Amino acid sequence: MNRKEKLLENPEFADVDAALKRAAKTAHLLARKTKTPCYVWQDGGIVDISGPKKTLAKGVRALGK
Repeated sequence: MNRKEKLLENPEFADVDAALKRAAKTAHLLARKTKTPCYVWQDGGIVDISGPKKTLAKGVRALGK
């Protein structure tokens, strides 16, 4: 059974997923409007996604490097 099938067993999970996506989009838009960083964990490291270019956060190294 894959992950998508598991999520469909409980309809509340679909609501949680949608709410998290809305919250992430709102946080990203707010960071871009206020020119503040918006950090996420991506590809084994912390990345600022608020700017035009995704960059590794200062002082943070990706795991295994």
